[in-house]
Amino acid sequence: MSQEKTAEINLVVSGRYLVTDSQNVLEQENISVAVSKDRIVEIGDNLAVKYPQAQCLSHAHGLIMPGLINTHTHAAMSCFRGLADDLPLMEWLQEHIFPREAQLTSEIVYQSTLLSLCEMIRSGTTSFNDMYLFAKDVARAAAASGVRAWVGEVLYDFPSPNYGELENGFTYTEDLFEQYAGDDLITVTVNPHSVYTCSPSLLERMAAQAEEKQALYHIHLAENQDEVHTCTERYQCSPVQHLETLGLLNERVVAAHGVMVTEEEIKLLVERRVKIAHCPESNMKLASGVAPVPAMLAKELVVGLGTDGSASNNDVDMFGEMNSAAKLHKVDQMDPTVMNATQTLHAATLGGAAVLGAEAAIGTLAVGKKADLIMLDMNQPHLTPVYNPVSHLVYTAGGGDVFHSVINGQVVMENRQITTLDEVAIFTEMKRIGEMIQRMGQ
Repeated sequence: MSQEKTAEINLVVSGRYLVTDSQNVLEQENISVAVSKDRIVEIGDNLAVKYPQAQCLSHAHGLIMPGLINTHTHAAMSCFRGLADDLPLMEWLQEHIFPREAQLTSEIVYQSTLLSLCEMIRSGTTSFNDMYLFAKDVARAAAASGVRAWVGEVLYDFPSPNYGELENGFTYTEDLFEQYAGDDLITVTVNPHSVYTCSPSLLERMAAQAEEKQALYHIHLAENQDEVHTCTERYQCSPVQHLETLGLLNERVVAAHGVMVTEEEIKLLVERRVKIAHCPESNMKLASGVAPVPAMLAKELVVGLGTDGSASNNDVDMFGEMNSAAKLHKVDQMDPTVMNATQTLHAATLGGAAVLGAEAAIGTLAVGKKADLIMLDMNQPHLTPVYNPVSHLVYTAGGGDVFHSVINGQVVMENRQITTLDEVAIFTEMKRIGEMIQRMGQ
């Protein structure tokens, strides 16, 4: 490496273990990743000595790995966390969530998103794919935090508390595309809510917008049996078949949940190159069912993990999501070999990147890729001894074990301290907002 190139190294992350992807682990003292600006430029031994001018994040027992990728969130729903638990999905939505969402403001969404971003950074998430209201404020919060984000405004047939009448929603989305064109961290998406809240013409119009903008088409799909019944009554077919009939299943579609899909529909989704955002904890809590993820993976359908929103999870901790995903499918299939640790970690990293069409840039640690990485402190009772680091990451580690976090080359958390956000101010504001939301239901 030339002297000129050497001078560009601004960050070195060193530890004991390096998980470059779900199948490759290196273990040795001072195994290191060198970063220049936003990219990984070298992986090797004791690079802090080689590049003494660089900032060094080091831990003698650290495990360095790709940042986790949350493929389906409603980050601002942290303001509803614990508000209406233990209810069926439709009752939860129609009687508790939708009425309060009607009273949301841009500032509530902004502050609530900041709260979720604090939780994401602390628990190892470096990218998230968000569908919600007041998306400009979601994007504004993401930009402030330094977290990589896919963001879109949810549209549906009825008026929105954000943009009002539907036509304004398209204008709002166009503004988002214009505002973040070429942005390195914020990618805008097109977000029809679902087949039961969007007419066929709206679904088609939004698909045309996604095609024009070369954007993802992020939609709730086949989440539970009620959705299937509603779609069957209206259109005489399942949600997946409905989108197929409309000619909307393609490589742009990110289908959140995908619980109620048949074997034939899985084959169709593979053929159409649709991607699945699997949200096991939300699906369990709302008793939506168990998505046939082992069957999806067997047919090579692209699957990532998502937390959904904090109102139906009730957190955005992707380590918890990995643990739940692996165990849920074992007991569902009565087979301890399904959804193994390697498959599960892949879904939370490179699989998630592939869902978002970003696998060339993120999801693994390799020279030339974006510097999105985290370090865990493995010198803890529940992580000792370490026989299989990948197994520990899925079955033992938690979000609280994340020690450092780097996104796009920027250190966003160092020694458990978030560097980009004022957590105390956010917590204070959210306590006030929580009191306000509590009064909304009275």
